[in-house]
Amino acid sequence: MSGAKHGTAPSPFKQPKAVFAVAFACVVSFMGIGLVDPILPAISNQLHASPSEVTLLFTSYLVVTAVAMLITNWVSSRIGAKWTLIAGLILIVAFAGLAGSSNSISTIIGFRAGWGVGNALFIATSLAVIVASASGGFAGAIVLYETALGLGIAVGPLVGGTLGEISWRGPFYGVSVLMAIALVATVVLVEKTPVPAVKTSLAAPFKALRHRGLLTMALTALCYNWGFFTILGYAPFPMRLSPIQLGLVFFGWGIFVATFAVFGAPRLQARFGIARTMYANLFVFALLTLGIAIWTLNRPALIVLVIASGIVCGVNNTVTTQAVMTVSPVERPVASAAYSFVRFIGGGLAPYVAGRLVVDINIHVPFYIGAGVVALGIVILSTAHRLLGEAERNQAEAASAALAHGPASPEAAAERELEAEEKAEALSGDAD
Repeated sequence: MSGAKHGTAPSPFKQPKAVFAVAFACVVSFMGIGLVDPILPAISNQLHASPSEVTLLFTSYLVVTAVAMLITNWVSSRIGAKWTLIAGLILIVAFAGLAGSSNSISTIIGFRAGWGVGNALFIATSLAVIVASASGGFAGAIVLYETALGLGIAVGPLVGGTLGEISWRGPFYGVSVLMAIALVATVVLVEKTPVPAVKTSLAAPFKALRHRGLLTMALTALCYNWGFFTILGYAPFPMRLSPIQLGLVFFGWGIFVATFAVFGAPRLQARFGIARTMYANLFVFALLTLGIAIWTLNRPALIVLVIASGIVCGVNNTVTTQAVMTVSPVERPVASAAYSFVRFIGGGLAPYVAGRLVVDINIHVPFYIGAGVVALGIVILSTAHRLLGEAERNQAEAASAALAHGPASPEAAAERELEAEEKAEALSGDAD
């Protein structure tokens, strides 16, 4: 192998302090996804809210995050990446604290929506900052970002369950405090970023979705997220566990997410390629969701299947992010915003639809539908198989060339990346 002779890729965990400051903030930000899981039944009981009302904590947060994604590049191209990060962190600190101080389910839902705006500004910009600042190239930056995502998702339920044993307000205050620490670290450690010379228009994400490869990846992710957030948003109710017990269940799930995002996904992708890994992963996820539908009221089986679903979630998070960035010919921040807009719509609607279906039909139906929607994602993905394969080969050629020539200067690396993007753009033109 040429990599063995000419050098190996640097570790994704040897980074400047600024990168770790943003990564820490990412961990806390992603904690917000699973943080409320262990306290959903407690909020339902103590605030006299129905399960379908409580699932709106996910819906308001994720749908607003999705819509706000459309303005992130418009904002960052005018005030710079660092100030966009800071604005997002300030909003999260404020709205997480306000949610913890609320006395009704409607006000918590409203403050979770405000939290979603901050989350969108932060998430979209943090990936771009890590990619721009990290050593080890694009792939290393993605691994670091997915590590932060995995840790946040893993630790979130445990923190939520632990603080939730004291009060359902505790997890919200906990995120507010941790994000305040991340805010200080970002202000101190992240260098001021220049304002881009070219301003991004509000229409840029919509124009990006005209590219068939990006739209296909986004719709596939929407289907996956439908199944993912059906499980995350409604599975805690039939388990009938205490907050700390739910926290431990979803902590086990999150450990699998983190482990397979960092270690499992790269190995599977290297052996089978992006497309085949995604097909197999979505198929297994559909089967697991189907199992949850069948054994929803069998608590031991439900717990095992939910924890096991963390494996496919971890693989999917890394491989799909790579696929989106590989197949898209547009600027990465714009591609990320467009992709996130579509996928978070699915994630936001799924828990609420699940709650309504349980009321109108029965508790098994949302998970049957979730399994079907994930299977639909496989069909959608197959429509861009050739495009994804060609883009992946271009990426592999660029990576092999980089290893063969040894460490490159930033200018040379940028030139190689530009060449790869031009190839992808030419390919997209053929596909369209």
